[in-house]
Amino acid sequence: MWILVVEGLAIGCLLGLTGAGGGILAVPALMASQGWTVAQAAPVGLLAVTFSTFIGTLQGLFKKIVRYRAALWIALVGIPASHLGIWTSQHTSPMWLSLLFALVMFVVAYRLFSHPHEDFHNPPCRINPHTGKLQWDIPTALILGGIGIIAGFLTGLLGVGGGFVIVPALKKTTNLDLHSIVATSLMIIFLVGGLSIGLHVVEGFVYPTTVTVVFAAACLTGLLLGRQVATRISIHYVQRIFAITVILVAVLMLFKSLKAIFAL
Repeated sequence: MWILVVEGLAIGCLLGLTGAGGGILAVPALMASQGWTVAQAAPVGLLAVTFSTFIGTLQGLFKKIVRYRAALWIALVGIPASHLGIWTSQHTSPMWLSLLFALVMFVVAYRLFSHPHEDFHNPPCRINPHTGKLQWDIPTALILGGIGIIAGFLTGLLGVGGGFVIVPALKKTTNLDLHSIVATSLMIIFLVGGLSIGLHVVEGFVYPTTVTVVFAAACLTGLLLGRQVATRISIHYVQRIFAITVILVAVLMLFKSLKAIFAL
């Protein structure tokens, strides 16, 4: 049980620091400590991450740094994609899901190493300097909607929250500051993840009470700690450590997936 607590604290802290790091490690952590498949671990990991992001969302709203219109639009578009992702996960072999998860993790690590702070000098979605709000038009709606579709599908398919897609995508396509991007990402994860949890329940998934409660509580505690130190630590340093961790976990998952596939 203590391993579960340590995993939850670490994942929650990364989520609080980056707005993107927790979800993608929650599922592999549960698979390792509980001996679960991706399909078994994804709903529990998603619930823990979603519950944690609720607190982060409230903090962001209180500080008025959440772009709630963008978050609502991205979540609204991402919800049907999340449902499709859940359906796909239920009709895909655990071996292939693990392999896909490992490949996604490699992509995330590559992006963190090669472009940790990449953004556009002239992003298509911009803040109105007079109002301080996003300038909404058709291109902005389409771009943010596309982010929602990708994040929503991966949330349903792998239970990853989607923050690792949302944060870099918002950095590339908007001129929002990093704190606003992280806060907005947390709200999107909460909205999409919350509905995905409901869909898992409707589909008949039964949450293991003890593991779910302990892991969720540890994630929440870690997120609160991460949000407290977010302004006192270099995000570049955090991203490097996170990327190395993701690579190590991805290599392990890839090895196990290929071993299972070739054993057939």
